[in-house]
This record gives sequence, structure tokens and C-alpha cells, in this order.
Amino acid sequence: MKRCIWAIAAFIVLSGCGGDGRPAAGPGATPLEVRIPEGASITRVGQLLEEKHVIRSASYFKRVATGTILPGLYAFSPSDSPEAIYQKLARGDVSSIKVTFPEGFTIKKMAAKLIERGVLTDDTEFLQLTQGLEGQLFPDTYAFSKTVTAKEIVPQLQQHFQKQTKGLSLTPEALIVASLIEREAETDEDRPKIAGVIYNRIRKKMRLQIDATVQYILPQHKARLLFSDLKTPSPYNTYLHAGLPPGPICNPGLASIKAALAPEKSDNLFYVQGEGKGHIFAKTFEEHRANIARVRKSARP
Repeated sequence: MKRCIWAIAAFIVLSGCGGDGRPAAGPGATPLEVRIPEGASITRVGQLLEEKHVIRSASYFKRVATGTILPGLYAFSPSDSPEAIYQKLARGDVSSIKVTFPEGFTIKKMAAKLIERGVLTDDTEFLQLTQGLEGQLFPDTYAFSKTVTAKEIVPQLQQHFQKQTKGLSLTPEALIVASLIEREAETDEDRPKIAGVIYNRIRKKMRLQIDATVQYILPQHKARLLFSDLKTPSPYNTYLHAGLPPGPICNPGLASIKAALAPEKSDNLFYVQGEGKGHIFAKTFEEHRANIARVRKSARP
């Protein structure tokens, strides 16, 4: 009878109740992080996992791990089996942080978001590496390793931009226009219309007078610009200088880039935001003034 009980106990241990290296863990247990150093042997990795209480048996893990293990910072659930843990290490499925950069974010806002999400602790290197790259860092959701550096982040953003714009005849001027559209338009329907207005005004050598170019040069964003703000000296200020600003004022999304490459043909030279998210367009200044008056009247309580 004792032999039978011993045999049952041994079977339980070897079949997953502790002998397979997996610790007991209830649902919702906190993930455990382990940093696997470069060049660590399977024996050393097993020891690290045991020391961090990810597994119970380093020797059992050694039998499971039959191939390459990639270095990095990993997060494991205490309920993960040794087999699942090894597969994660073999894939290089390192612990990551998701960061979303919305369309229209500037490089400075991207840097602030990286710090906010805990990816970077300081923005100095990121801002240095991205000088002259405004408009060329594609807005999207990224998964960054917790050990990632600014030197690794910047090429990833650039490569994604190149991938998304591959096959498009994107000139530096069109990219600038795309950034203006991104900051001005609130609906996809308006993007090609606003692009048309921008190109029409450029052809007529009119100042673009786009508020977003002024916001770009101010130290802090303002809910409402003052007349004094419109006089801020800068080549980016399209109230003071005709033509396009010297560079993009944000990182535009694909919809704005495509709108800059395919503007809607019209005689419109003006637009004002309507009651909703869309804009009202006009061919003459008189029509534009009438549209502004109508919008203000409808906004009154």
C-alpha cells in the first residue's frame, strides 16, 4: 500500500505539480521579470529563472531547453510551464511597452510620450538623433523593449515611414503640405479640399495664414491664438511669410500624405471650421467673411 501511495505521489510531482519546474500560482498572479544576459548558457538561464522563482527546477528546465536562448528582458507569468518559458526565450519574445503616436504629433511630443510610457528616462539623445527628421517618423502604435535605446527607436520609426510611403512620389514639399493638412483637417473628406486650398494660395503667391504653423513655433500650445502670436518672428510663421514653411510642422499620417499628393481641384482659397468637425470652403474673401459670420452666429447661445 505504501509503495502505491509513493508511486502516485511521484507521478503527481513529475506530471506537473512541482517536479516540472513550474511554481504553484493562482489566477491573476503578478508577472515576473528576468533579464537574460548576452551569452548566458542554458544552465545559467535555468539558475536565473529558479532564483527569480519563475521555475522550481533548473535541472528540469535544462532538459526542456534544447536550443538557442536569446538575451533580453522577459516577463513571465508564474503559471507558465517550463516549455512555454523556453519557447518565449527561443523566440526572443522580450517584455515590451506599447506606445501610440497619434497623427500630427511633433517630435517633441513623441519624446514626451516615450518618457511618459517609461520607455526613455531622458529625451536628450532622442531629440538629438531626430534633428531634421520632423515629418519622417511615422505615427502608429509600436511595441518597444523595456531595454530599448533612442538609437534603436529612431531607425524603427524611420523604417516604418519608408515602408508606409513606399511607391508614393513624395517630395519634400508634398511632405510639408501633408503636415499642414494633418494639423488643419479633422475629417478625411476635408483633407484633399484643404490640400487644394494650400496649393491654390501658393500659386497666387498668397500667404497661407495657417494657425498651426504659429502653434508649432510657440513654446506651449494655446487653445486660442492672439494677434500678438501671429507676429511671432519665424520662417515657419505663414502669417508673416508667403509660401510653405521650411519644413514639416508635425508627423502626418498616410491619409494626409495621400491628400497632399492628390489635392481636390477647385477655385477655393479660404476655409473656416464649421459647427461640427468639417470645414466650410470659399472662393472669395467676401464669401469667407460671410461663412465666418454664419459660424459665429450659430455658435451663440
